[in-house]
Amino acid sequence: MEDNSQGNTIAIGADHAGFDYKTSIIHWLNRNGYNVIDAGPDSDASTDYPDHVHPVATAVENGDAILGIILCGSGNGAAMTANKHQGIRAALCWNNELASLARQHNDANILSIPARYVSEAEAMSMVQTFLETPFEGGRHQRRVDKIKCH
Repeated sequence: MEDNSQGNTIAIGADHAGFDYKTSIIHWLNRNGYNVIDAGPDSDASTDYPDHVHPVATAVENGDAILGIILCGSGNGAAMTANKHQGIRAALCWNNELASLARQHNDANILSIPARYVSEAEAMSMVQTFLETPFEGGRHQRRVDKIKCH
């Protein structure tokens, strides 16, 4: 993949439950030519997911990253936190089909992974699917346009 600064930058953040998967995902992203904004944490010590999710959402909102990946135990708290940001459409996914549909139909810009409920291999596969699946637009664009609060 060519390096075009934020054009291939992915922001990622987790809590302690997602730390190990986050580390593996960052290695995969680096091997596959992505730039990474790592919002932490730097260890598996107990931490609060909003401290690491808000910076990911901000990076995506500001255009510093094209997409984001967030992880916590259930994926719910991380997704709820990210979705407080007006320009974010974070999707909680636990399999490839949901990761694909989140991009195709909802133009999701952040993938939320429930680290305690999927294997590392499943998480890695969802990341690849999420990053490689384009938004279909068309009838879905009209629906996506209605998500934002006015």
